[in-house]
Amino acid sequence: MLVGFLVGLIAGLIVYSTSQGAPWVETVTTYITQPIGQVFLRLLFMLVIPLLFSALVVGISEMGEIRSLKRVGIRTLLYTVVVSSIAVAVSLAVVNLLQPGAGVDRSAASELLAAQGERAGAIIQTGAEQPSGIDAFVTIIPNNLVEVMGSNSSILSVMFFALFFGIGLLLTDTPNSRKLQNGFEGLFDVTMRLILIVIKLAPIAVACFMFNLAALFGWDLLIRLSAYVGVVLLALGIQMFLVFPALLATLGKKNPLTFFRQTQEASVMAFSTASSNATLPTALRVADENLKLPRRISRFVLTIGATANQNGTAMFEGVTVLFLAQFFGVELSLWQQITVMLVCILGGIGTAGVPAGSLPVVALILAMVGIEPQAIAIVLGVDRFLDMCRTTLNVVGDLVCAQVISAAEPEDLPVKAQTA
Repeated sequence: MLVGFLVGLIAGLIVYSTSQGAPWVETVTTYITQPIGQVFLRLLFMLVIPLLFSALVVGISEMGEIRSLKRVGIRTLLYTVVVSSIAVAVSLAVVNLLQPGAGVDRSAASELLAAQGERAGAIIQTGAEQPSGIDAFVTIIPNNLVEVMGSNSSILSVMFFALFFGIGLLLTDTPNSRKLQNGFEGLFDVTMRLILIVIKLAPIAVACFMFNLAALFGWDLLIRLSAYVGVVLLALGIQMFLVFPALLATLGKKNPLTFFRQTQEASVMAFSTASSNATLPTALRVADENLKLPRRISRFVLTIGATANQNGTAMFEGVTVLFLAQFFGVELSLWQQITVMLVCILGGIGTAGVPAGSLPVVALILAMVGIEPQAIAIVLGVDRFLDMCRTTLNVVGDLVCAQVISAAEPEDLPVKAQTA
């Protein structure tokens, strides 16, 4: 995958430098590289729902007792709250110290607004159609499981049913329930086998993803929005290379360098696909084969974390809103900024784990603080690159969480967990 990444990036930059705007470039990206990448993603999305469902059900049922599930669940929740709070503090400090909104060329921003206006309107419409307030809470409980399984935006509903069903399986100790648990284990094994077949296409798909990004945009947009891009990357980098290693060394009982080496496959997949859901199969396999984490914990933490523990998404959304506020001269008090970041954390929990899934949330938060949601058009050109970066942080953060929770768990497991 790393070779495919480099080949696609270098080829794309060469094409951008020598044949920018050439008709054949659009033909190649439209009819060759983009379809290959989309086929790869669609194959993963096709399999990720049965994988997520079976992994969460089996992970819960293997806890052995409600007390064990409660302990792991509470520790996961506390970890998420504490680490998300650290992410909020990092984002606020970086964006207020460097003031990226003051460094963007107004004329360039006007061009971006005009060029991306139609796409921004579609994103705003998508955000407006999503339930909010108490309705958003109620709709987590599905009334038609088949319907929600067909939508990436309803992943929380699928997880709720899997959690509910897993608890029921945990509480029911009969010969038939044990057979059913074995059936879900078999579903997980079959789905993972199919995903391993699909993953063989990953190097080609990764090369296509990177070629599309580099051939169409090059470094031009990154340079024009360098202040904004630099601040987002700095915030993500502090969380990735300072906060996470500290957590691993102290709470996770793991050498950070060893951890990053063992999880590099999941990192490359996350960066290339910009999708937490698409990377979930790889993350589960890395946790099992490389990190050697207990399956009952890694399956629970990683499936929950793919939607709920999204530090990178929350940091990106918060920095983007504060950046646009600075750009348009909207003064936000410290409390307002903290409120924005907290809303971003909560919004990240319901964000679909697909490329550009966080943009509707950004549009809604902009409206909340008095900024025209159409302003999101300024950052759309660089969103794909930043999406790749924040997804990498999300996936690595989930694996760090699994490592920390596993290190805190006793080694002697309940009998049911050992024999499942």
